[in-house]
Amino acid sequence: MYYPYFRGKQFELIAIRESAALLRESGFVPIVEPVRASLEGLDKTLMSLTDVGAQAVVVVNPRYGDHRENCEKILELLERNYQGSDVIKGGILLTSETSLDQALDLIRRVRGLAKEPERLEATLIHAGFTDPRALSDQLGGVAEGFRNVFLTDHANRLYRRHFQGKPRILVSDGFVQMRNADYPPVEAFSDLHITFPEEGMDGYGDFLTVGDSYSEGGGPAYAVAIHLTFIDPDQDDAMFIYHFKSDTNDTPTDPAGKFAQALGKMIMKLDSGDSKLLETSAIREFRNLNEHGHFPGLGYVKKLSIKHHLETLANYHYVNRND
Repeated sequence: MYYPYFRGKQFELIAIRESAALLRESGFVPIVEPVRASLEGLDKTLMSLTDVGAQAVVVVNPRYGDHRENCEKILELLERNYQGSDVIKGGILLTSETSLDQALDLIRRVRGLAKEPERLEATLIHAGFTDPRALSDQLGGVAEGFRNVFLTDHANRLYRRHFQGKPRILVSDGFVQMRNADYPPVEAFSDLHITFPEEGMDGYGDFLTVGDSYSEGGGPAYAVAIHLTFIDPDQDDAMFIYHFKSDTNDTPTDPAGKFAQALGKMIMKLDSGDSKLLETSAIREFRNLNEHGHFPGLGYVKKLSIKHHLETLANYHYVNRND
């Protein structure tokens, strides 16, 4: 149903590991695009998912990061540790830079990882590929066996008509990236968790509270922001996002003090009783950080924001499944 898209940085992989049981219980399937040269963290994450029986899709040909030019190490990792896995599957990213021959070769290699290659067990991630008709024709009758993930900015309805394999997933980016100091206090995030069936889809995804835009590393933080999503029952269960920002934003110094300012605003909103934020385990940890006056680092803050997002959507689907 829900396919959160991760870029595989350290704090994202840790968030997945710490959420493994939640992902399994909710039936969520993370898509991970490895961007770091070392695959040790990825392997550890996939092992933690395997241990609890949670699924994941690993992009074998990343668009960004250290494996952009050569995906052999990712394929070798999957062949070595996850050949025939029931839960860890390969995904092929189809961008504007992917040729038809490259796509077919990667599909062949990913099919070879499956326990039953005739069942395909591969995911096509459509992200700007320019020759959908030719690829669909080349796949022929087996095209129905692929899971198709469409990025909304790169795969319109006409494009999607060429790929009818099930399930079909629509991934949108609800996180509008800007300088931390420029974020509004609250803004709309997405309604795709409600409307994906109306799009003819079997599931949906997003780029969590990180966004689709990729950079190797952040620069100095002039302002610190905590991004937390919530579902508003008064707005037809649409999802919105708070941006709790520091007041000080004129120099890149004192990130701990800026975090304390942003965290104080978050706690004040939580304690007001009208935040509509779900009291997740991540929120409890934020409360603990506030109580002890501790700054854990910006990567840790992003991890908590991601975990909160996952828990919020898991709770939404659980409640609606049991109404």
